[in-house]
Amino acid sequence: MSADAPMSIQVDRYLTTQTVAPSLGKKASEEQARKIARDFESFFLSQMLQPMFREVAPEAPFAGGAGEDAWRSFQVDEYGKTIARAGGIGIADMVYSEILKTQEQR
Repeated sequence: MSADAPMSIQVDRYLTTQTVAPSLGKKASEEQARKIARDFESFFLSQMLQPMFREVAPEAPFAGGAGEDAWRSFQVDEYGKTIARAGGIGIADMVYSEILKTQEQR
């Protein structure tokens, strides 16, 4: 996936390449809904952090190469997960309440 592609295309590609999409089934438990909301927030945060880290120039002695590009991607994904686990920026809470609201309407 090209890092230069617009965010909407990156998200669409990510969602269409996943082998199993997250599913809530008929009724998700509160724990499942919380996990899905946190996963969404960590994905969002990772995507927002990618451009910032793309501009960081590597320094010696571990500078450059294809390995660093791959490693940096994993590192930024972990940053997103860590931020979400530490409370995030509020996206998970909003998604969680929307999941519960949708289930109540059914």
